[in-house]
Amino acid sequence: MRCLSVLLCAALAVSGAPAVAAPAAPGALGAPAAAAPLADHHQYVYSPAAAAFMSSAGAERVLVQPVSARDLIPQLDAAGIERAALLSVAYVYGQPLRSAGAEYARVRAENDWAARQAAEFPGRLVALCSVDPLKDYALAELARCAASPEFGRGIKLQPAAGGVQLDDPEQVERLRRVFRSANARGMAIVLQLGETGTREARLLIDQLLSQAPDVPVQVAYSGERQAAAQLAALAVLADAAARHDPRMRQVWVDVTAFARPGLSAADARRLVRRLRQVGMERVLYGSDAVVGADIRPREAWAAFRRLPLTDAETARVANNVMSYLR
Repeated sequence: MRCLSVLLCAALAVSGAPAVAAPAAPGALGAPAAAAPLADHHQYVYSPAAAAFMSSAGAERVLVQPVSARDLIPQLDAAGIERAALLSVAYVYGQPLRSAGAEYARVRAENDWAARQAAEFPGRLVALCSVDPLKDYALAELARCAASPEFGRGIKLQPAAGGVQLDDPEQVERLRRVFRSANARGMAIVLQLGETGTREARLLIDQLLSQAPDVPVQVAYSGERQAAAQLAALAVLADAAARHDPRMRQVWVDVTAFARPGLSAADARRLVRRLRQVGMERVLYGSDAVVGADIRPREAWAAFRRLPLTDAETARVANNVMSYLR
């Protein structure tokens, strides 16, 4: 995808937390301080080949429909969102339950397909390539994407999808190598974690963040399951941020998995507490494409607006924009 020269409506400084008013009552929606976020940091496109592969392989057997940029743009328009990051799903070809022949060729093809989708709307979309960080070809694909002007300055990693074992030093070292390579090439890291909770979050802080000290790390969680494990993991990151751990300096929290329709009032209060610890200047909005569910950007943003945030906090998140989308 193309590294765009068009600036977003405003280039936002992240020089410190804004003044925050007293918290709203739990569950209060508040006045419409921000009609829509400037950017959606978590959207996917699925090529016909990837959709067919994901539908036919693995234990879940979920029917996945192709999603193109032309499918996504009307959804962004309905939500009033101008810009979006398109995250490639090329990493799925490395999943143990979805093995396929010519694996790396398929990974390259899916990343390039996502790049072509973003190129159709160069003022609005930026594509980030993806790769399973445990694969032997991971560093080569990262380097290829970093060298191509068709891609934004970032890479999507989802190590849990590849079956990473946190107790395996060799696998952890592979992750560390990918972090170092992304840092050397100035590529932001979009890291989507699974449900191992606190252990995974501590691994991130203790062993990975030090390998990429100069680039933003956007931490997201998978959104299909219960919130408890993910909130526990977020608590580890939030506590580290509250302690001013220097390793958290470049960490941003992607709320895609959390701000969903159906989030309980108690979990919403827990989430807001943790986001305040992280700092609203480090919280990113994302909608996600949920396979098998009808959650569009408009509905996802409405769900975020139902969190018990102040108007100032909601507006701050709506105006936060990651470097690869500016």
